[in-house]
Amino acid sequence: MTAADRVTGLVRALRAHGFGIGTGETVDAGLALEAVGFDDRERVRAALAATLLHGEDGRPVFDRVFDLHFPLVEAFPEASGATDDDPAGDGPAGPAAGPSVDHDPAAGLPADPALFRERLRERLAAALASGDDTALNRLAGEAVGGLGGYGSSPGSDGWSSYRTLSRLRPETLLARVRAMLREGAGGEPEFADRLTDDEIRRRIEGFRERVRTEARRRVAERQGRDGVARRAVGTTPDRIDFLLAGRDQLDELRRTVRPLARRLATRLAARRRRAARGEIDLRRTLRRSLSTGGVPMRPALRQRRPGRPELVLLCDVSGSVAGFAHFTMLLVRALHDQFSRVRVFAFVNRTDEVTDLVARGRADPAGLGERILAEATVTGWHGQSDYGTALDEFAERYLDALGPRTVVFVLGDARTNNSDPGLPALALIAERARRVYWLNPEQRSLWSTGDSVAHAYAELVEMRPCRDARQLGELIGRLLPV
Repeated sequence: MTAADRVTGLVRALRAHGFGIGTGETVDAGLALEAVGFDDRERVRAALAATLLHGEDGRPVFDRVFDLHFPLVEAFPEASGATDDDPAGDGPAGPAAGPSVDHDPAAGLPADPALFRERLRERLAAALASGDDTALNRLAGEAVGGLGGYGSSPGSDGWSSYRTLSRLRPETLLARVRAMLREGAGGEPEFADRLTDDEIRRRIEGFRERVRTEARRRVAERQGRDGVARRAVGTTPDRIDFLLAGRDQLDELRRTVRPLARRLATRLAARRRRAARGEIDLRRTLRRSLSTGGVPMRPALRQRRPGRPELVLLCDVSGSVAGFAHFTMLLVRALHDQFSRVRVFAFVNRTDEVTDLVARGRADPAGLGERILAEATVTGWHGQSDYGTALDEFAERYLDALGPRTVVFVLGDARTNNSDPGLPALALIAERARRVYWLNPEQRSLWSTGDSVAHAYAELVEMRPCRDARQLGELIGRLLPV
């Protein structure tokens, strides 16, 4: 495979993950590689990252895709015909290399898995103590090849990093590595303590990542790099599906609130500056044209009425849609300067105002959901979503929050658990507000399936799919009036 094929394959895989990479960036990447050469792999990585990425948010995804298209080629003992005296097959063994375990020449597998595992752990401990990156790369390849294969015969179907790490258990080597360091320092703890336990853990986690990279590389060689890059490489935080996000992903997503809010504020401010010029007043323009023989040389503009819109959020905070609602609450709170007033309401089967709770949630965004459920009256006699009761209660208690300048965002999957959908209440809300938008985290193909009444609500208000933070930012930046 040529260098051009690798670069275009890398760009294609990054585009599949939502990176905006154009032809110009691709050409720049080729020129950067021509300048830095291919002798230093990390320099190649840095050059491609500098030319293809527009920020640091996507760097973790870029690194994983890069490792698939620009793999670290190592000659491992089972593949290179190395001997015990020359375990790397390319010269004298280093102190962390050690003797390799005999492998089955037909399958490339260890003849004695238990002995292979124990010797590999010994060599891994030595490599972690010395910090030898070359040895760690070699050992990662040996570990995946010897311990990570699965199928009818190990390695026939693929390789698993989880299988490898669960058998090797590198995290249990902390005490052994610490003992090696102290022994190498002549038994003087003050010298061994220069490398702290945190540093050893960091090296162990680095080795675990090497194993994951090697497993993906081997699978990619068999199944194709593009397919593995789509399935096995995680996406950027702003592309995480709200309904599929786990706790760690939601925490990562919350960290994107402030950068996303800054971008949206800039976009809204630019729209507001353009709108401040006003629209053309046709009647006044034609009157002015009388002085120029009927030619409208000086257009007259209607003066735009000053004032920022009011925003009301009505959020379902039950079940899997809770993460979507909490993220949107925090984002809107970060954007509060763009509106004259912001009010936030939450519901499960009861509706309550949580504006103050969201304002206090900036200090602890991860605990916002627990505070809402504990301090607000959002549940009644059961814990399932009841859109009809919640909409009726909002229309009865909080209709004064709506006015001719109010934009309402309803957040929820429109699944009523087969209860009354409360269509008259939603129609009343749409009548009183300036605009009502319903943001649904489910894909369109699932609307009105099962207990969903999405299409019934969509006949009364404008409903849009909103599955990740990128879509949410685009919708808020485009739909909000300025």
